[in-house]
Amino acid sequence: MDMASRPAYGSRRAGGAVNSASPALLVLEDGRVYEGTAWGARGQALGEIVFNTGMTGYQETLTDPSYHRQIVVMTAPHIGNTGVNRQDPESRRIWVAGYAMRDPARHPSSWRATSSLEDELVRFGIVAIAEVDTRAIVRHLREAGTMRAGIFSGEALTDEAGRTMTVADLVEAVRQSPPMAGSDLAGEVTTEAVYTIRPEGEPRATVVAVDLGIKAMTPQRLAERGALVHVVPREIGIEELRALHPDGVFFSNGPGDPAAATVEVSLARAVLDAGIPFFGICFGNQILGRALGFGTYTLRFGHRGLNQPVMDRTTGKVEITSHNHGFAVDIPAGEPVVAPYDDGRYGRVEVSHVDLNDGVVEGIRCLDVPAFAVQYHPEAAAGPHDASYLFDRFLSGL
Repeated sequence: MDMASRPAYGSRRAGGAVNSASPALLVLEDGRVYEGTAWGARGQALGEIVFNTGMTGYQETLTDPSYHRQIVVMTAPHIGNTGVNRQDPESRRIWVAGYAMRDPARHPSSWRATSSLEDELVRFGIVAIAEVDTRAIVRHLREAGTMRAGIFSGEALTDEAGRTMTVADLVEAVRQSPPMAGSDLAGEVTTEAVYTIRPEGEPRATVVAVDLGIKAMTPQRLAERGALVHVVPREIGIEELRALHPDGVFFSNGPGDPAAATVEVSLARAVLDAGIPFFGICFGNQILGRALGFGTYTLRFGHRGLNQPVMDRTTGKVEITSHNHGFAVDIPAGEPVVAPYDDGRYGRVEVSHVDLNDGVVEGIRCLDVPAFAVQYHPEAAAGPHDASYLFDRFLSGL
């Protein structure tokens, strides 16, 4: 029997017994298969597979809208020890498409916990797999690059006639799922209505935050510094935005391919044309880059975790930063260059931050219009907080 036509489960896992009680499979589009135990909801999860190197903050990861339509593999071996609570979510729901871990906690142990991680995954219908060799998965993704994948458990391991699905069947299901490249996803995660986060005391400035998949801590960080923050849907028009009388506009993180984000790029150009100070993070950085006329490209396996060293080229200071991005802006990191859009309409631009691991551009700053952005997360609820000064830099310029 060849590999493709063999039954999809029932083989012996390395170092363990046959997993027959509650089997689950993690299947990559290149044909790699990893056997484990069903966890969370049962069924099928399809998406781009990525890995997160954070040692803490799994609840923030799960509820980060930037992970929409992605299967997240955690490199930290023990997940779920502190359960979940009602203070740490970054949005209204869990957004990951699927979840993979090595050793899930049997029982949560935290005075803040209101439920277990598995119960929360079941509540939101998130298919997960446990007891897989996450180290082997990550090593493969670092060599082969990010790709599509699927988690299969329960009834998803059999066809309509009750026959066990073959590996070939499951690989084909993965290959039929949409790729991340070309996907316009911010509209699926944005807020449906405007809402406001108010500071304590008299506001020092008004900021309009365009929700492309915003994390709850971001407007909170701005409000802590005295900003009145109106969080708005990504479809907002420039006139409706200006009617909120912003002193500055913020573009948030979010999912999808920035090359497909035409709505966001048009709005960013309208903000720049209006002369309103602009600050963006993560997806917002990519949107600013494209609005200025630069391209974006897919990273081989992305940056996702709490431990990326980034240098601020204006100060020489190195920050340990939180990342979640699979795309980057394609701009030379040397001397300032003229932004190519519309024959230099927005003037000169320089690379403000670079990743010291691989040289990826992590921030851009306009020299002739009031706009800058970074590719990482200065709000970083689970830490680190080295980059929190960027909020002060933004508000001090308003």
